[in-house]
Amino acid sequence: MTSCYLSDERGIPETVIRAAVRQDRLREGPRGSMWAAHADDDGVVTGWEERGPEWRGFASGGAKILFRLGPCEAIRFCVTEAAIDAMSLAAIESLRRDSLYLSTGGGWAPATEAAIWALAARPNVQLVAATDNNAQGEVYAGRIEAIAVAASCGYERLAPAHEDWNEELRAFRRRERDA
Repeated sequence: MTSCYLSDERGIPETVIRAAVRQDRLREGPRGSMWAAHADDDGVVTGWEERGPEWRGFASGGAKILFRLGPCEAIRFCVTEAAIDAMSLAAIESLRRDSLYLSTGGGWAPATEAAIWALAARPNVQLVAATDNNAQGEVYAGRIEAIAVAASCGYERLAPAHEDWNEELRAFRRRERDA
């Protein structure tokens, strides 16, 4: 049911779903929902971002740090606000091998900020603010840019034409079908 929700309703291709499952970052939750793992810098799961046809939330008792999809040795870090947006951007970009697709889970906890700082401190990296195309997304992008400037790493603002990356992916897939 989770695969149906992600592929049919959200338009996320099986290749991206399989990649998240292989990396142990995606689980099936109740009633067809998906649970996306948030993990610390050592890969230890700290909590689960939940999204389903009827609700969204974060597992009680868990800690938001970052959902991470892609290679640990990446040099490009794309920060989104939701795991579905991270997977959607990964699909649009065909899971770039140099990129780690991240989600803050809609929050900006001290642990989230510390994890982004740790990534920015790596040599020769680029932070990409791939946040929503709205006021909250711009606030997040400003925070990410401030970290990039302070850490002296690369920075890029990547905004979807639609409000979020999942809407962008679904529009992209509609254009492909209609072409």
